[in-house]
Amino acid sequence: MANSLNTITVDGVTYAADEYGVSSANVGKAATKELDKDAFLQLLVTQMQYQDPLDPQDNSDYIAQLAQFSALEQMTNVSSNLSSLSTVVNNIDTSVLVGQLSGMIGQNVRWMDSDENYHDGKVTGVSITDGAPSIIAESNGTTQQVSVSEIVKLSEGDL
Repeated sequence: MANSLNTITVDGVTYAADEYGVSSANVGKAATKELDKDAFLQLLVTQMQYQDPLDPQDNSDYIAQLAQFSALEQMTNVSSNLSSLSTVVNNIDTSVLVGQLSGMIGQNVRWMDSDENYHDGKVTGVSITDGAPSIIAESNGTTQQVSVSEIVKLSEGDL
């Protein structure tokens, strides 16, 4: 018989462990080739439930599988925590950027638009849209959103 850790016999039918785990863990779902932690635990419990009482598996096999399950759980937790940390870092970066841009409010600004025309105005606000920083400037009675990359000169006095 094949390695008993790699097969499961249910109702007289022998399945490869990876195929059984995927099919039983995804009842009613689209099939996937990845075993998640729930499927792994279900596989372990099923192995214990259907083992031959006259020829039980060695305890070291179960201990090895439990160690693998524990490692999988820890890797899942680390991955989740890294995603959370990434979100926090992005929020801090955005907060710092808004703080730096806020220091520009009230200053005179000169920028060049896409047609290479220069405009002068006064910074009245800041904005971050889809991660792109910009300032809100008032020029000749109109309010315009100006990308930080378009700013040519910034001054507290006249330009």
